[in-house]
Amino acid sequence: MDPSRQQNKFLRLPVVEDKTGCPRSSIYLMVSEGTFPKPIKLGKRSVGWIESEVDDWIEQRIEESRQQGGAKYGN
Repeated sequence: MDPSRQQNKFLRLPVVEDKTGCPRSSIYLMVSEGTFPKPIKLGKRSVGWIESEVDDWIEQRIEESRQQGGAKYGN
């Protein structure tokens, strides 16, 4: 394996929820809207997300937030 290539592993939904801070319903809504990585089918009744894609999504959210001046609270 090429050592410069990032290793990937699959993350199950509870880990994705924990990493992103988003609940299941929001994750699947964003997947359906095309704004969150699509899961990979692992078996008949199981899916997983590629860790590097989830990490990239998180980094993009951080970058977008910083460009907009961060989160706004209150009025």
